[in-house]
Amino acid sequence: MTSTKTIATAAALVALPSLGLAQEADVTPTNAELGFILTTFMFIVMGVLVFWMAAGFAMLEAGLVRSKNVTMQLTKNMALFSLAAVFYFVIGYNLMYPGDGWAIPGMLGAFSVVSLEPVGLSGAEPDLTYASVGSDFFFQLMFCAATASIVSGALAERIKLWPFLIFVVILTALIYPIQASWKWGGGFLDNAGFLDFAGSTVVHSVGGWAALTGALILGPRIGKYGKDGRVIPIPGSNLALATLGTFILWMGWFGFNGGSQLYMDTAGNVADISRILVNTNAAAAAGAVAALILTQLLYKKPDLTMILNGALAGLVSITAEPLTPTLLSSTFIGAVGGVIVVFAVPFLDRLRIDDVVGAIPVHLFAGIWGTIAVVFTNPDASLITQIYAILVVGVFVVVTSAVAWLILRAALGIRVGEEEEINGLDMAELGMEAYPEFSKG
Repeated sequence: MTSTKTIATAAALVALPSLGLAQEADVTPTNAELGFILTTFMFIVMGVLVFWMAAGFAMLEAGLVRSKNVTMQLTKNMALFSLAAVFYFVIGYNLMYPGDGWAIPGMLGAFSVVSLEPVGLSGAEPDLTYASVGSDFFFQLMFCAATASIVSGALAERIKLWPFLIFVVILTALIYPIQASWKWGGGFLDNAGFLDFAGSTVVHSVGGWAALTGALILGPRIGKYGKDGRVIPIPGSNLALATLGTFILWMGWFGFNGGSQLYMDTAGNVADISRILVNTNAAAAAGAVAALILTQLLYKKPDLTMILNGALAGLVSITAEPLTPTLLSSTFIGAVGGVIVVFAVPFLDRLRIDDVVGAIPVHLFAGIWGTIAVVFTNPDASLITQIYAILVVGVFVVVTSAVAWLILRAALGIRVGEEEEINGLDMAELGMEAYPEFSKG
């Protein structure tokens, strides 16, 4: 009897690991859950990459402005991202992605605050065909903030801090989400067949239009244009920082375009993400090489600032459709973007439109080109529809931005005084210099 009990006890002990394994097997994710997990994880990782672009914009702008205005640019970039994060969740996200809650179907989304799933998904039934609300919001927020960063650089060195930040709130809470809902939220442009994979128009040209409108209303910097029509170069303070910023933006763009695949739940989607990254890189490289060669031919010396913006223009150009092109097509699309920048910068100067960092040529002009270029590689694209969407978004952003800028100018004033501009915004607006050891006294 004793030996029988001993054998039974031993058998039970041996069986315990098997019982444990059986219990673990009970919680093995289903295929649908695995897709949800992988896509959510992709949004988180890609979102972090796009977040890193905030540092890229800050470094690029800090390098391309004069040393007396560097602290202002860094302050604006810290503040604009933080304001975007607050107002996009309070208003912007559901305005952009209303689901079935459109205030005006296809035109105006829902006015409500973002609501995340409960902790541990307790009691919730998530949409396992997509990703968590939190990961999607996190990823989309980074696009919203990038739009505001575009405006910051173009209007540098003469705009007041607080009116600019108020405009950022308007842009990130209302202007950007409303027009983005027309495409990415399933609105009327999406229904018309407009194609914009990752935002050459929805993100980049929106920032470009807002920057162009602001630059026209704000006016050029003191000393930028001579009375005889000459353009007086105003070199940036630190081309090393500007180059670092460009490489950071280049890196972040892999998340920008790669994450816009929106799914990582199948082998096909993962293969497509790799294709998107390779095409994105090719376009950036081609834009840089095109600017390098063209500036050598035109000016007898390569221009680093043009090369940096050429790479960025290549990235903006491929953003509307980074999936369907071949590597050769991506190279061509990016190269055209680089050429556009080299000619667009002096063109704006002839119009006496002062864009400190070249944001308008990079994000608006190359964004328009990239949106049109979709028709060359995606058979589902219509040239008429692409142009129609460019015009609709452009008119909307210009009108709303102009109203906002003009109201701010009348109510608060948007430009610093002449003395403050000459002495630098760092001391005039902030009382703090980025490079105090190099200042006079």
